[in-house]
Amino acid sequence: MPRTITIDFVSDVSCPWCVIGLGNLDVALKRLEDLVEPVIRFQPFELNPGLPPEGENRYDNVARKYGTGHAQAKANRERQRDLAAKVGFDMVTTEDSRFYNTFDAHRLLYWAQGEGRQPALKRALLAAYHTDMQAPNDHEVLEAAAASAGLDRAAAREVLASGRYADEVRETEQAWLRAGVTGVPAVVVDGRYLISGAQPPEAFEQVIRKALSEAA
Repeated sequence: MPRTITIDFVSDVSCPWCVIGLGNLDVALKRLEDLVEPVIRFQPFELNPGLPPEGENRYDNVARKYGTGHAQAKANRERQRDLAAKVGFDMVTTEDSRFYNTFDAHRLLYWAQGEGRQPALKRALLAAYHTDMQAPNDHEVLEAAAASAGLDRAAAREVLASGRYADEVRETEQAWLRAGVTGVPAVVVDGRYLISGAQPPEAFEQVIRKALSEAA
């Protein structure tokens, strides 16, 4: 009988490496489906918490934060697109692609966890931003993603308009920072084993097997 195992996936909606890491985790879990019943909890992390409502051009943001030139940033993005395609995800980018503040998306994800629909909402938000190039701070976009994930759209609208779960999200973000998570994706298996970055499926599989073995 498969053993239930908890996986905390610390990530941001706008993080391309988180898309790739999640895809690789999915591959690993598929290989282990006879052994593992995963419970994935998506934990909040903001890559760009200080951005204005209109966001910032992707390449300008990368240059400002990392000192990466436009040509190198485009080459890096192509690599991300190729890696995402390998796990069946279409990652679209143009010269006008932008980063946005994602705090409201994290509030909605916090609510969705209590509704039992968090994984579906997370995947809908990733597709909305990375494939459809929709702004994850736009409440209409967030409401539509919630509805596509099987959540009540009116309830999602109320959560967004009310500012609910802001304190909970900030407290959770700070807890992960205090735990030493400064980059994403960061994946914690069974509360004990940390996998940093968009590792290949084999890395996730190895750690999950270790957790199963030690629990046994």
